[in-house]
Amino acid sequence: MGRIAYVNGRFVPHSEAVVHIEDRGYQLADAVYEVWALFDGKLADAEGHFARLERSLGELSIPMPMTRVALTLVLKEAVRRNRVREGSIYLQVSRGVAPRQHAYPSDPLRPAVIMTVSRVDRVADELRAAKGVSVLTVPENRWGRADIKTVGLLPNAMAKQKAKEAGAMEAWFVDDLGFVTEGASSNAWIVDSDGRLRTRDTNANILRGITRHTLLKIIGREDLPVDERPFTPAEAIAAKEAFITGAGSLVLPVIAVDGKPVGEGSPGPVATRLRRLYIEQAKAAAI
Repeated sequence: MGRIAYVNGRFVPHSEAVVHIEDRGYQLADAVYEVWALFDGKLADAEGHFARLERSLGELSIPMPMTRVALTLVLKEAVRRNRVREGSIYLQVSRGVAPRQHAYPSDPLRPAVIMTVSRVDRVADELRAAKGVSVLTVPENRWGRADIKTVGLLPNAMAKQKAKEAGAMEAWFVDDLGFVTEGASSNAWIVDSDGRLRTRDTNANILRGITRHTLLKIIGREDLPVDERPFTPAEAIAAKEAFITGAGSLVLPVIAVDGKPVGEGSPGPVATRLRRLYIEQAKAAAI
């Protein structure tokens, strides 16, 4: 059975899934998206992703395309039709279709909705986590509203390409003050030289990561010291550990920054433990 996509109210073969040429998401990046990790066919961190979707749409004055209940049913049906147990589901909502102009159309549009489901090899994921990954730092060059999860990801894609060419898995953006903001598709963390967990606060120009939010709850429950304040690449290299979080990476140890080892150059005990605790929590709370 081939992959099945959802496009504006219809389930269609993935190879036949199309959007209108004047969809504002395609022409102007006038759209937002969310990605849920799937564990045993269930949506992880569901509440957080729905809340962030609603916030992003609200910031762009795009109405929710359907109720949260209805959207949940469609997401689950997409997962069922694709017969995916371990993977992710991608949702994109654009303002809709209208003749191309920069300003929002005067007449209300019907938001355009697409969904795709992908499989993930969890065994391969665990092997990668056991080995750890490298990151490359790049100058922060994104727009001032990185807190909105829009599809305008060209700076992120360019950063990822630079990381790939350097043999790294992720890129970390660094602002004008020399502090790491976040990754191209993840939030950035370290365990500093004092043993405190550190990650950028969400008042900065970063995405309010849902995996990050869940992990902060776990950290609080485990009574681990945490400080939401920025760190520099040099502090990351001097740290005991580093890691990234996201729906795709979950909690993933970072063993090198800009080619220089972090800590002992291997996944540390804190990141390894937090990955296990996060996955346990995500599986238990998935819907």
